[in-house]
Amino acid sequence: MQSGISASQELVSQFNSFLADDSHFGLLATISSEQLVPLKLLTPTSPGQSFADNVNTLLKPHIQPNDALYVILRRYPSTPALVAVTYVPDTAKVRQKMLFASTRLTLVRELGSEHFRETFFATTPEELSPAGFDKHDAHSSLEAPLTEEERSLGEVKRAEQEAGQGTATRAIHLSKNLATPIAEDALSALKELASESGRQLVMLKINPDTESVELVPDSSSPSSISELVQSISSTEPRFTFYRYAHTHNGSESSPLLFFYTCPASPGTKAIKYRMMYPLMKRAVLAIAESEAGLQPVKKFEVEEVDEITQDGVLDELHPKVEVKKAFGRPKRPGRS
Repeated sequence: MQSGISASQELVSQFNSFLADDSHFGLLATISSEQLVPLKLLTPTSPGQSFADNVNTLLKPHIQPNDALYVILRRYPSTPALVAVTYVPDTAKVRQKMLFASTRLTLVRELGSEHFRETFFATTPEELSPAGFDKHDAHSSLEAPLTEEERSLGEVKRAEQEAGQGTATRAIHLSKNLATPIAEDALSALKELASESGRQLVMLKINPDTESVELVPDSSSPSSISELVQSISSTEPRFTFYRYAHTHNGSESSPLLFFYTCPASPGTKAIKYRMMYPLMKRAVLAIAESEAGLQPVKKFEVEEVDEITQDGVLDELHPKVEVKKAFGRPKRPGRS
């Protein structure tokens, strides 16, 4: 998912200055007024400092326990020399978490992906310490390219796992470089919803272990928005497609609605799991359209499920038309 937020001209300008001037080792950025904006160019406290020394000066006072931040660092001697870190602490506000997660690819793309050797998430200040970068490097080194034999073995194991679970999964290629795994029963449910065969509701979730999209088993047929709200989890994120049959001003209609909910309740799982949802929302909508021909009339994005109300949905579907009164010309003096 992309958030619709774009890089400001000020950020692009500061980034170009950063690229041209080796005296700076980092650039901090944030989101403000629906734009990516720069916060500060980082300069070593003394000449000849190592990357570890520079990172130590980054932690205080720039990395805060409650505020998300984009951290661009000059790390490698050859191009691409930069690393982009999306720092989103667990204690940050949920909306901030979603915005930063869904905008991180925009940041890199609009500044020029050719400048960045790697990007990654961090949720604690420790991950942005010298030891944290060492741990990240060690983890990355384990993810070496697979041989053909290893790749084949991995496919066999994956197939065995799917067979054991009884849920087949298919990778949907949305572009040359992007494939999203989605369970076959989820695809079937979306197609049933498109055929108007009687199914009104399809809820999807992300399996955090396989990072695949799965169907949430649910046999309910909500006849109202309030009944729909009762069907959606109040503790875990969900993608919900709902065909809302209703009557308005004497006319019947059944528009398809899409709801993305991401609760902030204590029952919600780890932040990195929740981050998958804003990143996958666009892919889920694209799959629904390409595989089942589903195009929601309205899309709603909320944190808590109880933010969804019938009045709110109806206002979106049937906005009230403001009737403007005609301008009354003033009467001329002396005339009644």
